[in-house]
Amino acid sequence: MLKRYLPILTWLPHYNRRLGAADLLAGMIVTVMVIPQSLAYAVLAGLPAVVGLYASLLPALAYVLLGTSRTLAVGPVAIVALMTGAALSGVATPGTPDYLQAALVLSLLSGVMLLLMGLLRMGFVANFLSHPVIAGFLAASGILIAASQIGHLIGIELTAQQLLPRLVELAQGLSTLHLPTLAIGGGSLTFLLLTRQYGRIILRRIGLSQPLADLLTRAGPVFAVLVTTLATWHFRLAESGVAVIGDIPQGLPPLSLPGFDLILWQALLIPALLISVVGFVESVSMGQMLAARRRERISPNQELVGLGGANIAAAVSSGMPVSGGLTRTVINHDAGAQTPLAGLFAAIGIGLVTLFFTPALAHLPIATLAATITVSILTLIDIPLIRQTWRYSRSDFTAMAATILMTLVEGVEAGIISGVTISIGLFLYRTSRPHSALVGRIPGSEHFRNVERHETETVSHVALLRIDESLYFANARYLEDTVYDLVASRPELEHVVLICSAVNLVDASALESLDAINARLKDSRVTLHLAEVKGPVMDRLKCSDFLDDMTGRVFLSTFAAWRELSRSSQ
Repeated sequence: MLKRYLPILTWLPHYNRRLGAADLLAGMIVTVMVIPQSLAYAVLAGLPAVVGLYASLLPALAYVLLGTSRTLAVGPVAIVALMTGAALSGVATPGTPDYLQAALVLSLLSGVMLLLMGLLRMGFVANFLSHPVIAGFLAASGILIAASQIGHLIGIELTAQQLLPRLVELAQGLSTLHLPTLAIGGGSLTFLLLTRQYGRIILRRIGLSQPLADLLTRAGPVFAVLVTTLATWHFRLAESGVAVIGDIPQGLPPLSLPGFDLILWQALLIPALLISVVGFVESVSMGQMLAARRRERISPNQELVGLGGANIAAAVSSGMPVSGGLTRTVINHDAGAQTPLAGLFAAIGIGLVTLFFTPALAHLPIATLAATITVSILTLIDIPLIRQTWRYSRSDFTAMAATILMTLVEGVEAGIISGVTISIGLFLYRTSRPHSALVGRIPGSEHFRNVERHETETVSHVALLRIDESLYFANARYLEDTVYDLVASRPELEHVVLICSAVNLVDASALESLDAINARLKDSRVTLHLAEVKGPVMDRLKCSDFLDDMTGRVFLSTFAAWRELSRSSQ
């Protein structure tokens, strides 16, 4: 039981010097790489930059104790930061103590929800977010994030929160753009884009190894931060109007519990739930992908516990909601992390920076952080996937398009809720009209196929009807209508065989419909049979009187039913 809820006990007893050296190196690399991102994501959420550093400390320790992924790196991430800013702006004014207090409450609520979901083994909740909905939400969020950073990149102060008003405000303020800020932001953005596109190629051509070329390419944001910070300090660009981070408090975060304000907590319940689910989906997807590469496994339910503990840790240490970050996790994995202890080493490194080196970040331009954020979210907009969804499934594309539109127009919460609602509605519609097919025997074989697609053998007094969906309340009446139409169109019919090979469930409503079908066919002097009923379904049917009242038999296979019934005639 201890190992189940404290996965660290499964690998820590086998820890050795070799693993420690690999984790230490990975932790040092992650420390350097993620500091710009941690600062940037706090700014994206409307919080002081130092909050991003705080959120990379104690939450990482909590995940080391509770998480099951050996390479997942927990901290501030772009999507969660965007959702955090959207949630907090509705209850407090950015830059005020109330805003920071609301961030702590949001972290605590998210942590408690994740923890409870994990203890109740509710990892399946993530399944309600279909892949098209997630892709649409990520794409729209990427657009929103990019739009939120435009003002910082060119030196225009934008106050509008929604996309269209922000773009209008941007167009009206273009005449006031700040050229030094534009030079820093545009230069950083260009450098980061070129580094991402051509960095590995150039470094490989000059003779560097593939791992070193990859590492230096990912270090592009670090180089941008160093160069622009030094330039801003040397040329005193802050005095010319270039916005900088400013003084960052030195020292470790203070430990405290968020205050209890019932109205505030109620206002943040739904945003906290959505942040929890989205953060969990992003984390577990990344964790499972990397675990598969190493032939390892992670537990989604325990991941809920791990992320819940991390967010609670953020709430008591002046942080912000956290999740498993895509960029920092890939860096951690590629740097050779072997166990979650690499995350602890990274947290120690960030803690040392927070203790001793934050004054060096005072001249860091906000425009550089905006460029870092803008480049990091490019992976969120997957144009090929959107195009493929359009070609493959118009209904799934409808859910995706609705998610994108609602996220852009009404915000992240409305986007997720509308996407999930439409996905569930489309699923109910599809399954309420289950596909069924009259099948016949492929000549000379024991295989049966749709008579409209294949040349088959049929018998006029026997109808073999294959049901390609589980039977439940939404489609029970549709099944009745299908069978009645079949019987009405074939006066010579004597036997109807329902082939249940695709039926995994028969609920109470469907059982009532089967009783009605059996009685109606009996009045019409037609015998009802079943074939290929799965064991769990048969077990449930045996708990009712249906099998005793059914006029026909249950056949093991469609071929057995066809062989026997094709020879008989009333």
